[in-house]
Amino acid sequence: MPASEKNAQLPAPSKSTPTLSGDDVTVVFVLGGPGAGKGTQCANLVKDYGFTHLSAGDLLRAEQERPGSQFGDLIKDYIKNGLIVPMEVTVQLLENAMVADLDKSGKGDIKGRKGKFLIDGFPRKLDQAHKFEESVCPAKMVLFYDCSENEMEKRLLIRGQTSGRSDDNAESIRKRFRTFVETSMPVVDYYQTQNKVVKINAERDPEVVHKDTQKQVEAQLGKNF
Repeated sequence: MPASEKNAQLPAPSKSTPTLSGDDVTVVFVLGGPGAGKGTQCANLVKDYGFTHLSAGDLLRAEQERPGSQFGDLIKDYIKNGLIVPMEVTVQLLENAMVADLDKSGKGDIKGRKGKFLIDGFPRKLDQAHKFEESVCPAKMVLFYDCSENEMEKRLLIRGQTSGRSDDNAESIRKRFRTFVETSMPVVDYYQTQNKVVKINAERDPEVVHKDTQKQVEAQLGKNF
């Protein structure tokens, strides 16, 4: 079935206000090409500041394996072909994960709950950014890890030897690069107009990148956000 037809079957929930308030919840989008080191730096930020790390890719991969998932086959097809999964699916999975994290009591009462979320590898398109902020929560900042295509390919091919991921191969990697440049860079450009983007040189030693990230996060959000 063509992607456009699959897309047409997806629900598009409509909300008048976001589920979560930016006054209570800090959302940081983490962007960068595949292999730029986003996951490593997110793990550091979780330790440093108590963020909850949500990887859009990990949520999608888990959902495609979940028994009875309505979107499992669709997600597999998109990921295998290096394409962006329809935003309604990704936004809903992220919202579900955020609400579950805030709902410590299990009673569904999240009003006024405080939380900090690093959302890794999302939004990958501008319409995803708009949909997330309209329906889930506004973002406070964007961490953009800048890395050359050659360096990212080298890292991913090494990772592919042990990761078991179907998209860690040369053909899928190149598709992902093209997709990132064509669709994700407009997201970075959009948030730059709002002075929310922090650009980090990700080709350096991971510890140097970590220290730079700490400095930039605190400059943008304050030390006690």
